Amino acid sequence: MDLTIEHGTYLVRLARESIEYYFKHNKFIPKPENYPEIFNEKRGVFVTLNTYPENSLRGCIGYPLAYEPLINGVISSAVSAAFGDPRFSPLSTFELDKVIVEITVLSQMIQLDISKDYIEQIKIGRDGLYVVCGTYSGLLLPQVPVEWGWDEKEFLENVCQKAGLPYTCYQEKTCTFYRFTGQIFGEVKPYGDIVEKKI
Repeated sequence: MDLTIEHGTYLVRLARESIEYYFKHNKFIPKPENYPEIFNEKRGVFVTLNTYPENSLRGCIGYPLAYEPLINGVISSAVSAAFGDPRFSPLSTFELDKVIVEITVLSQMIQLDISKDYIEQIKIGRDGLYVVCGTYSGLLLPQVPVEWGWDEKEFLENVCQKAGLPYTCYQEKTCTFYRFTGQIFGEVKPYGDIVEKKI
């Protein structure tokens, strides 16, 4: 089910509050007592932190699959994006007003048909990709290929690499590929207005 801008605003602000709370208390923020019922749905979700105004990635962590209620996923993903992304050092307090918070709420995964060309089954600007191959897995959000200017072939190659697999893994048909869509909500500037981002 699609979320409204009010839903998105609530979740982005909760993500930022979760990071601030962790700074002060070194633990997760308690789940709010009152919140929209839709947040109890189990959904995949990612929280992304980008520097402002450079818009460079500062952290991104989430859940590809619908493991837990959306509200729980936003809280834990926000903390992990800020402090647990192995590609970056933990966020520092002075960076709080130098990053913008973005969340991507994922749709259900749709498995690509192994009997058909994967390139023909995906669309840049609509789909994200998730690959699972044995113990390896990798995910790229729908906005990533747009930001990098990739075509469908490059998108498949890069999700293979994200999983630690050869970039041609999509040609072997031994891995399982999924596509998904996402609703993206993010701050315009740190602590600023929140908008739904279209790609």
